[in-house]
Amino acid sequence: MPAMRIFALSYLALPILLALTAAAPHVAMADDSNIVEKKDPNAASGSLSSKQQIDNLFTALKRQRNPDQASLIADQIRMEWSDSGSATINLLMQWADKAIQEKRNAAAMDFLDQVISLKPDYAEGWNRRATLNYAIGDYRKSMEDINQVLRIEPRHFGALAGMAAILNETGNDELTLKAWERFLEIYPANRAAQDQFNTLSEKIAGSRT
Repeated sequence: MPAMRIFALSYLALPILLALTAAAPHVAMADDSNIVEKKDPNAASGSLSSKQQIDNLFTALKRQRNPDQASLIADQIRMEWSDSGSATINLLMQWADKAIQEKRNAAAMDFLDQVISLKPDYAEGWNRRATLNYAIGDYRKSMEDINQVLRIEPRHFGALAGMAAILNETGNDELTLKAWERFLEIYPANRAAQDQFNTLSEKIAGSRT
């Protein structure tokens, strides 16, 4: 990977990681003109309780030390994230997922662009597009989307794992370690993250001796 590209990706990651570290203790194509965001009537009155539910799940996730039980909690959090509160956005996300499964990346990207345009404060729209950009090899755009996810939801462990994966590709061990460290502050029982963190810690310690 060219040195300039490595620098650019690290430059994108550093500000958000520093901000997250500081905040850690508080722990078929659609026609744009025909799509108007419609609120889900069943979700409108429950938005406050949904936030409380997510906060409670994150508290449980941080306390849970059993990896299997923690995984169940993480799945519940993902389910909460998946519901945007808008029937239109949820449908667009379903179309995007189907397009991704069928390897129709251009169509999936179009649907996700519409999701973000209609509901820019919906973290999962940014996260899904970050994942797609990573899959097609556009790490710069993926990192930009990840930064948006983490500004909206700093506890998004999926986005942090994606950031760590990209930073690992650049060979920036120090920032990769910071990303995994932040991940484990949120989701300490994740074995894969533990392994990544320990392996990288040993590598960095070895390089300093």
